[in-house]
Amino acid sequence: MARKNKHKGGGNPNRPRFWGKHAVAAALDNPDRRVLKAWTTREAANFMQFPPDVMVTMAEVTDLARLVPHDAPHQGVVIEVEPLEDLWLGDVLADAPEKATLLVLDQVTDPHNVGAILRSAAAFGAIGIVTQDRHSPPEGGALAKAASGALERVPWVRVVNLARALEEIAEAGFWRIGLAGEADTDLKDALGPQRVALVLGAEGPGMRSNTREHCDALAKLPISDAVESLNVSNAAAISLYAASVA
Repeated sequence: MARKNKHKGGGNPNRPRFWGKHAVAAALDNPDRRVLKAWTTREAANFMQFPPDVMVTMAEVTDLARLVPHDAPHQGVVIEVEPLEDLWLGDVLADAPEKATLLVLDQVTDPHNVGAILRSAAAFGAIGIVTQDRHSPPEGGALAKAASGALERVPWVRVVNLARALEEIAEAGFWRIGLAGEADTDLKDALGPQRVALVLGAEGPGMRSNTREHCDALAKLPISDAVESLNVSNAAAISLYAASVA
């Protein structure tokens, strides 16, 4: 995976920095996450349980502000971590229960959107999300903060070829539904099979044509004419809810 570009104020993709109490607490609770360093105010330290092998530096709020991007809501605690190990799609599919929902994101690159989608995936019990490695954000502070701990809980699989991944998903018994505003079918009518993969494209261009061709059905959310479309993270949340109650 491409993790070479430096990110000002947020560490770098090889050693990203997370901030905010929920994101940090979840990282500390995740046995698969290696936390390298921590900076915290004394007040925030009372809420965190840092492992003895983590180097903790007490700092003032103004010092923490220099460790994160401008105006980032660090809530008095910042940590430096190693990215989680890569996951294999086959392993996630093999562990899927009889009724399962999987999210597939086609070139959704905004870290706030992906973080919010991870949070919704955790809320509605999705078994994971799948993205293309070249067209998805790396693990980072903004994404982890938006995910509010879900980055540590929801399996995130990055693949080289999304079309091939969709074929593998179909072979595992998933009904692949692509969300498209111009579709004739409402999502509630496209749902039915117990295993569903919801496929969402980037805002604006939507799904690429090759991704559409690897969906079993296209469906839309029945929104009013008052708005042209929904933010992709909102669309994901609504779709996940619909799948969870179908």
